[in-house]
Amino acid sequence: MYKAINNALVVCSFIILTHVQAAMPKSQIWLAQEGESGFTVQPLTDKSAYNNQPLITDDGVYYTKEVEVQGQSQTDLFLYRFDDNSHTNLTNTPESEYSPTIFPHKKGISTIVVEKSGEQRLWFYPEDKSQSTSRIFEHIKPVGYHVWGKNEEVILFILGQPHSLQFTNLSGHLPKVVAKDIGRSLAYNSARDIYSFTYMVDGEQWFATYSSQHNSVRKHFRLPSTIRDYTWMNDNVVAYALDNKIYTRDIDTPKSVSLWRNLQDYCDTNITRLSYYEGSLAFVCAR
Repeated sequence: MYKAINNALVVCSFIILTHVQAAMPKSQIWLAQEGESGFTVQPLTDKSAYNNQPLITDDGVYYTKEVEVQGQSQTDLFLYRFDDNSHTNLTNTPESEYSPTIFPHKKGISTIVVEKSGEQRLWFYPEDKSQSTSRIFEHIKPVGYHVWGKNEEVILFILGQPHSLQFTNLSGHLPKVVAKDIGRSLAYNSARDIYSFTYMVDGEQWFATYSSQHNSVRKHFRLPSTIRDYTWMNDNVVAYALDNKIYTRDIDTPKSVSLWRNLQDYCDTNITRLSYYEGSLAFVCAR
């Protein structure tokens, strides 16, 4: 059931939470699809609450949704299923979960959990509900985002001053700091065996990649400072939103920028999150 995206596992949100928030920014997830009838766009969620962090897979769209528990707002993880158009609460816990990500080593998802102590750690939620949830790393915290790579590799967004990108494996042994002052969007490109991220260098934001094989970081092109999120469209092309328009760039020809879609008819504010998979795009419109 949980077949991951081939090109990238995109983790797309950045909320630092140490306590349950009474109110969250409202946002709406839309689903755009390219098919025989052309390019169609439809709302995936309502716009009355926080709906964010979409991740597209073969089965549907995973996302984070605001729910109310005992008069207070928190977040659970949901799955919109393509086969029957249903929305399922996957977690339904007293804690807040964020950033649903396919866990490649067992059937289920990995997620950031805001624990009762306020600490943010990485957890595993099994597909089989008869199995227990469990922490993946006890000692690595506070985690904001993560993405899995080949074998048992993982890179982590670690909250701090500044935020840092750290690389380790499933054992959690001695995480290595790869870069500092990084942005919230992480992805893995399996075809090129590289991890992608954004970070600030001398006041400029760059789209960059990290190769664990060569233990090296490469800067590919500058990005406007307002860009917070991106998604891989294939092995070579990256898409990102500026206001309510989506642009693409090929990392092999990075100086060329193309307008892919103008989505102002569906989002009259800003597109803040993106996830693309085989002709389907989930995007978040801020409200």
